[in-house]
Amino acid sequence: MASRKTAQYRARLFAATALACLFAFAIPLSTPAAAQTIADLAPDVPEGTQMLLEADTLVYDNDASTVTAVGGVQIDYAGNRLVAQRVTYDRKTSRLVASGNVEIVDSSGTKINSQEIDITDDFADGFVNTLRLETVDKTYFAAESAKREGGILTTFNNGVYTACEPCEQKPDKAPIWRVKAQKIIWNGEKKTIRFENSNFEFFGFPIAFLPAFEIADPTVKRKSGFLMPSVTYKSELGVGVGIPYYFALSPTYDLTIKGTGFTKQGFLGEAEWRQRFNNGEYNLKIAGIHQQNPDKFDLNTVDRGPAGDPNKLRGMVGTKGRFDLNPRWAFGWDVMVQSDKNFSRTYNIEGFQDSVHRSEVYLTGLNDRNYFDLRAMRFQVQEEALDSDPNSRADKQPWVLPSLDYAYIPDMPLAGGQLSFNVNTRVIQRDELDETLTNLAVPSSTYRVPGIAGSSGRVTAEGEWKRTLITDGGLLVTPLMAFRADGSYLNADNESLNAINNMANNLGVQDDVRSSLFRYMATLGLELRWPVLFSSTSATHVLEPVAQVFARPSEGDIGGLGIANEDAQSFVFDAASLFERDKFSGYDRMEGGTRANLGLRYSGSYGNGWTTNALVGQSYHLAGDNSFAAPDLVNAGAYSGLETDTSDYVALAGIASPNGFSASVSGRFDERTFDVRRAEMKVGLDARPIAVSARYAYIEAQPLYGFSYDRHEVSLGATARFNDEWRVFGSGTYDIQNEILVNNGVGFAYDDECFTYMMTYSESRELDNRDDVSRKVGFNISFRTLGGFGNSSSTF
Repeated sequence: MASRKTAQYRARLFAATALACLFAFAIPLSTPAAAQTIADLAPDVPEGTQMLLEADTLVYDNDASTVTAVGGVQIDYAGNRLVAQRVTYDRKTSRLVASGNVEIVDSSGTKINSQEIDITDDFADGFVNTLRLETVDKTYFAAESAKREGGILTTFNNGVYTACEPCEQKPDKAPIWRVKAQKIIWNGEKKTIRFENSNFEFFGFPIAFLPAFEIADPTVKRKSGFLMPSVTYKSELGVGVGIPYYFALSPTYDLTIKGTGFTKQGFLGEAEWRQRFNNGEYNLKIAGIHQQNPDKFDLNTVDRGPAGDPNKLRGMVGTKGRFDLNPRWAFGWDVMVQSDKNFSRTYNIEGFQDSVHRSEVYLTGLNDRNYFDLRAMRFQVQEEALDSDPNSRADKQPWVLPSLDYAYIPDMPLAGGQLSFNVNTRVIQRDELDETLTNLAVPSSTYRVPGIAGSSGRVTAEGEWKRTLITDGGLLVTPLMAFRADGSYLNADNESLNAINNMANNLGVQDDVRSSLFRYMATLGLELRWPVLFSSTSATHVLEPVAQVFARPSEGDIGGLGIANEDAQSFVFDAASLFERDKFSGYDRMEGGTRANLGLRYSGSYGNGWTTNALVGQSYHLAGDNSFAAPDLVNAGAYSGLETDTSDYVALAGIASPNGFSASVSGRFDERTFDVRRAEMKVGLDARPIAVSARYAYIEAQPLYGFSYDRHEVSLGATARFNDEWRVFGSGTYDIQNEILVNNGVGFAYDDECFTYMMTYSESRELDNRDDVSRKVGFNISFRTLGGFGNSSSTF
């Protein structure tokens, strides 16, 4: 009998052989199939790494040519560990046997447990009883026995496979899902796991018998084969069952093809090519269908086609890509071409199904605080309306060729302040006039011209300098100087010129269409802020009066019925924009005239974790022409609250608690009567197991925008969790003014580490056709490592 210390020294060679053999059996899939010697498969460890063998007894039997370690055997080598009650190596038969609560853990974390492992020293053949295997990515195998043959195939007899972690409190409890099979064959060369005569069990109950199926092994990230099918439903298409097949052609490129059969419209084919490079990637997608029953779609829609000309052959080609030219510059694109304007949305082509798809090519650069963005764009509206429909929007969208944004902030300050420069330019081509009529039958009833047919362009350059000074009394003084210059041109067709003239007549103003225009704006500004702190043992409060004044000349060619307004059409005056130097949303309009902004900010923090904030203020037009009082082609300043010399009041207030409750209210109020012109209220609570949110919005009538009535809308949403996995949820939006439930939906879901299930039901209604209710049912089922199927648009 040898001592433990002596055993450690004398058994290093034996331990190396044992460890290599046992680990090769435990993780056959990480072993190259061509390697056939222990040396080839020994752990990759630094030269001189020490090995430790510990055992109560170490016996050398020269007559039997065996070496046996007995009692508390533990072999440690380069982060790999073997624990067993007995390990015997037979040098005559070249077999190694480990028995008695055998556990092997390799350096990557893969674990194998068994009562006995019997394997040849070239690890090509072996046998294991009562096996349990846990891979690094948390997949689990168990079997009555396992046999390894030829160094490639491992067969689990009466095996079980799952990706669900065992319950710590009840390790014998059935997992959420598992596959029980008469044989599980793990092919280390093909990297596949084949199940024969198997049953799929869900919460311990068998729900499906599967004679044979195959999946990629856990070490494989990409492998050719069928993916999980998808199931969809749409009233015009019928039930659709899609079966995708994945081609793992190379580590850098692959291909997925998918065929979907619809019960009403026939076969939809899709293919997507993806390729990755060191500095970027791109994909190419094509899809097409020959519609069997176009008449299942509504009349007067592009899906059905015009009368007498059914829309049968439909398809698309789309591609996306992005490449990093260097650490600062990137080039990319997102382009879609399709047979008609609604194909990708109708058939839910992934990546191209949005209601408005922006096809573009771009070049961007970012370095410190400097930014460059150059892109060409085409806005593609996916809608059902035929091109002949006056309400169709698709052909009224422009080409932007190109748009440029450049921002530069020098590192060195100037006179102690920050200097910044901005350049913006755009060139737009539109083929069809976009105008809004009060009466579709009367062209002269134009009151908005959002888009001019023809071409227009603009170049804007702007510089700003500002510096913040702090006085001894804590007053923050920020002087500001800015200068901006624009050059633009407009080449409108006769139909657009007539529309502009009709709008001017309806508004009682003069139109002044310019083929070219140069304008500038110089600004001198001063901002004063005086934050005052009030504190106590339980709360801290900060009051901050803010005053601004911006001295400017009047806007040149103010408003301009004839100056294209493409990027400043959206305009909302609220507390968030009160202190903006130029409150227009884009460059096509500029704010002129001298203006002052006054307001009071407040923030509070309490010892119990609650916080509050508030702001109230008003804006005053002091001199020059008021830019918000002059109409432009989209009436951007109308109903803004800034069109009068004394603006409406704007205010907001919010509160938040540490337990997940929050609430806020904001609004705009008439400067004389305090009537509400615009308001929004939000309330939310996120405190498990309940989460709720509510929102109310009100907007006063805006006839020149096409809304002749007040708008009231309330939205509600809620989620309830029964535990960490199960939850139910719902939402709804109600139009109070029109007394219609615009949309509503409910759903429930289950999520854990190995299984996901979701089921939803939603409805939506249109104001002009309340009886036509659009209903959607969606579901998703996903099993980790096996895949999932369902409807990709199942959430709302």
